[in-house]
Amino acid sequence: MKTTQRVRRAGLATVAALVIGGSGVAAGTAIAGPAASGRTPASQSAPASQPAPATQPAPASYAGVVRQVLPSVVLIRTPDGLGSGVVLDQAGNIVTNAHVAGNAREFQVQVAGDTSPRSATLVGTYPPDDLAVIRADDPAGLLPARFGDSDQAQAGDVVLAIGNPLGLSGSVTQGIVSATGRAVTEPATEDAAAATLPGAIQTSAPINPGNSGGALVSASGQVIGIPTLAAGSPQGGGQAQGIGFAIPSNLARDIATQIIETGHVTNSHRAAIGAEVATVLGPDGAPAGVGVVTVTGGGPADRAGLRAGDVITAAGSRQTPDTTALSQVLAAARPGDKLTVTVSRAGQAGTGQAGTGQQRTVQVTLGVLPGS
Repeated sequence: MKTTQRVRRAGLATVAALVIGGSGVAAGTAIAGPAASGRTPASQSAPASQPAPATQPAPASYAGVVRQVLPSVVLIRTPDGLGSGVVLDQAGNIVTNAHVAGNAREFQVQVAGDTSPRSATLVGTYPPDDLAVIRADDPAGLLPARFGDSDQAQAGDVVLAIGNPLGLSGSVTQGIVSATGRAVTEPATEDAAAATLPGAIQTSAPINPGNSGGALVSASGQVIGIPTLAAGSPQGGGQAQGIGFAIPSNLARDIATQIIETGHVTNSHRAAIGAEVATVLGPDGAPAGVGVVTVTGGGPADRAGLRAGDVITAAGSRQTPDTTALSQVLAAARPGDKLTVTVSRAGQAGTGQAGTGQQRTVQVTLGVLPGS
C-alpha cells in the first residue's frame, strides 16, 4: 500500500462472518413489565424526592493518558508508505504490523515532537499474525509502553487509538471496545498475503490509514491492542464507520518476544490442518469448497485420511465454500482440538472445479501452524 493506505480493510464477506467466538454489546435490551421499565404500581411508588442512583462520571479529559503513552508510539516510514509502531523495550525494539513493514529491511522512525527521524532495521516478521518487530539504531529517548492484559478487555471499555493516521503524527481517536474474540481476515495486497487474525478486539475508535501498528490503549494508559484494519463498507467499498480491529496485546507481545529472542516465531499457538489448500469452483463458477492440493506427510490431515483431490465442504458446524471460511474456523480453534470435516472425494482434482464425489466425514486432530 502507498503512503495513505497503511490500514487494511476487511470486506463485506469477512464482516458478515466475524462472530466466530465473538462477544459483543447489544444495541438495546428488551424490557417487559412495569418493574423492568423502571415503573412501579402507584401503591409502591418511591417518594418523588428519592435521588437517582449515583453514576460514575466520564473523565473530562484523557490528556494525562495521552501524555503518558505518546512517547511510546512512533511514526514508521518505509520506501512504500507510512505506519505506526509501539516501543517494546529499552533496547529500541518496536512492534508493528507485518503489512506496515512490508518488504523493507530499513526504516525511519520518529516520536511525536522529535526534530528528526532515526534509522531502524528489521528484526523479524510473522505475516500470519500480521506482526513484525523493528529495532531503532539509537534507542535513546524511546519510552517502552506499558502493556495490559488484553484477556481482561470487555465490551464497553473506553479505549484510545494512538498513531499517525494520514501521516498526522501523534493523533488520538476515542471509542469503546465493541467486542472481543473476533476472527477476521485481512485481504491480500501486492505486498502481503491474506491473513486471518484470531481473537481480534473490535473497537469503535476510528482506525484510519497510518494507524496500523499503533496503540489501542485503555483508560488507564495500558496498551491492550495493536490496531491493524478497518472494516470495508458494503456500499462502494469504502471504510465502514466505527468498526476497526486490533491484535490483542497478549498475542502481540508473545510473538514479538519470540522474534526478538530467536529471530523467528518458534510457537505460533495456532491450529493447522496440515495441508495446502485452494478454493475450488462449482459448475456456476461460484466458490464451492476448499480443495486439498497437497497433504503434509504425517500431519493432521494425513493421519485423518485426507488426500490430494479431496474437497472440504464443511468444518465443524460451518460451511467452507472458500479458503477464507476454513481459515476463520482454524483461527477460532486451538492445536489439539478435534475438528469434524466433511469432504467430497473423487472431485475433479487439478481442474479448479468441485466435483460431485462421495461425501464423507472425518475427524481431524489439529496440529500447530508452523512458525516463521
